[in-house]
Amino acid sequence: MSDPDAYIALISSLPGSERLFVAKQPPLSRLRLDRRLTALTPEDARVLKVLEQALNWSAYDMDITDAQAVQRCNQALAKIPQPTLRSLFLERMDLRTVVAALRLRARGGNPPSGTYGIGRWSGHIPANWGDPDFRLSVPMPWIKDARQLLEAEDPLGLERLLLSVSHKQLKRYAARHLFDFEAVAIYVLIWNIFDRWAQSNAQDAATRFEKLAQQAMANVAEFDFERVSA
Repeated sequence: MSDPDAYIALISSLPGSERLFVAKQPPLSRLRLDRRLTALTPEDARVLKVLEQALNWSAYDMDITDAQAVQRCNQALAKIPQPTLRSLFLERMDLRTVVAALRLRARGGNPPSGTYGIGRWSGHIPANWGDPDFRLSVPMPWIKDARQLLEAEDPLGLERLLLSVSHKQLKRYAARHLFDFEAVAIYVLIWNIFDRWAQSNAQDAATRFEKLAQQAMANVAEFDFERVSA
């Protein structure tokens, strides 16, 4: 069991920053962050490692098959007991599925049969393939901008948009947690977004997005969203 006082001291020691896309680097180095994270209990440290690896921005970019993507998702969820962290993980999977679908369609791909990708929209997307935004513009208001950036072949702009959307999602969850493990985990995920943007450039973004477009996570039918989110 975690020591509440230790977690209060840990969170209080972490510098804040709202200057995403403006600051040239995260508010502290990964080395210094890891030193602070030694205050976590062994179990919480294991959960954080699973969450970071599953949501790593490059983990799904290079040469991963559909089955491997689903397996990673299932394995991660089985090791994350906190409802908040499970919810934010699944929300990120929703984002990845929608963007993969936009990429596939932009490349002239046919409507997938059955379900597509990972998450709650896996059945909705194929059924609304002909709509410019898959009829998701209300729950995902950023989708129009993402589609336009894809059409404009602006991978760095798209990466910036997706990092911004993910940052807003995490800040929404952060508002519900102040001095607990969830607050620490969300801080680390936000740090990863800052670090990702600090390392981004147009050529790397184009390479990552081309690789992801080639595999696109299509036709992943064996993922049971209702089961894993229960």
